Amino acid sequence: MFSRLTFTQRAALVACALCALAAGAANAAYPDRTITIVVPYAPGGAADAVARVVAARMSTKLGATVIVDNRAGASGTIGAGFVAKAPADGYTVLYDATPYSINPHLFPKMPFAASALQPLSLVLLAPNALIVKADSPIKSVNDLVAKAKAQPGKVNYASGGSGTVQRLASELLRQKLSLDMVHVPYKSGGPAITDVMGGQVDFMFATVAASYPFVSSGKLRALAVSSPQRSPRMPEVPTVAETVVPGYEAFEWNGMFLPAKTPKDIADKLQRAVVEVLKEDEVQKRLADLGAQAVGSTPEEFATFLKKEDAKWGDVVRKGDIKLD
Repeated sequence: MFSRLTFTQRAALVACALCALAAGAANAAYPDRTITIVVPYAPGGAADAVARVVAARMSTKLGATVIVDNRAGASGTIGAGFVAKAPADGYTVLYDATPYSINPHLFPKMPFAASALQPLSLVLLAPNALIVKADSPIKSVNDLVAKAKAQPGKVNYASGGSGTVQRLASELLRQKLSLDMVHVPYKSGGPAITDVMGGQVDFMFATVAASYPFVSSGKLRALAVSSPQRSPRMPEVPTVAETVVPGYEAFEWNGMFLPAKTPKDIADKLQRAVVEVLKEDEVQKRLADLGAQAVGSTPEEFATFLKKEDAKWGDVVRKGDIKLD
């Protein structure tokens, strides 16, 4: 049959075959240069710190240099948009966090389409702790709810900004219990925690990593954690779900993405490396010290998780008519 083809047709088939072989050889050699993990947040933050741990260990697994590039701004959308427009060759990876699921519901227009990125792996889950000042008369979540119901509009809560999980975790609690409470936004979580400690604000949800040192030193009291299970870092602290709102959960999460249409063999190689890194005892211990749980997932599992997060936070934003600060 091949002999019946014209010379032009035969040449085209040969060219296609050579291209396929060349592509396969190129992918088999991957990675043969530096891989950049883009963190769309400022250096020194929690996501940046974990990304650097993961990058260092991935370098060893992949036999190639893996670096972190911080491209902060607009709640993470600048860095995410950069990766969404990058070549789909496996050399540019996005390391994002919970705002990824919140931003589409806050920004009138996103700088990239959701389909421009594909999930690679969920990296970690981290609960928040509901904290009050150490000598607050509010000694439990039930006390907090009772005060909010008895004094509508008088209880206030802090956050590091409207688009943060800190804000939305409190808003989710408020909506579930039909409470009338006042949001006090700060530019970041640190000053918010300071004012809770000083009694200027009644409470807030803060990461376990940020709040634990103050709780353990007696400067703050933790009333509950936002995960379905108790935090190994604060095992004596109950969950919101076991106190006042069954089924309640609000996580900080980190995960990794690739530009859409990245070749499957390259994506698979990266995903395997991430999962192997997250299984290492040293990495799991470092994340546990931050109050986080190492995960490592398939792209499909991560996609399912993202769909759930998108629906939950979209609903909270709409019901609360939440706008960016």
